[in-house]
Amino acid sequence: MKNDIHPSYGPVVFNDLASGNSFLTRSTATSDKTVEWEDGNTYPVIDVEISSESHPFYTGKQRILDSAGRVERFKDRYKGFGKKG
Repeated sequence: MKNDIHPSYGPVVFNDLASGNSFLTRSTATSDKTVEWEDGNTYPVIDVEISSESHPFYTGKQRILDSAGRVERFKDRYKGFGKKG
């Protein structure tokens, strides 16, 4: 790797605003806001609106869409469209 062209890669705390959970990981993202973590060290903290802790896909709280009913309504609405009458 070339020297002095890559961003610094270090520990960062991500705070999920939706669920209130925080997790420590490594990232190139930085922040002026800091937090004291469980190990006693201070790390930059980045607030995120959604993460794997609150995303419906990962939590299993997805909504099931009635796609069959929507398709049928669409077909009913446009069944005569484009026909010469």
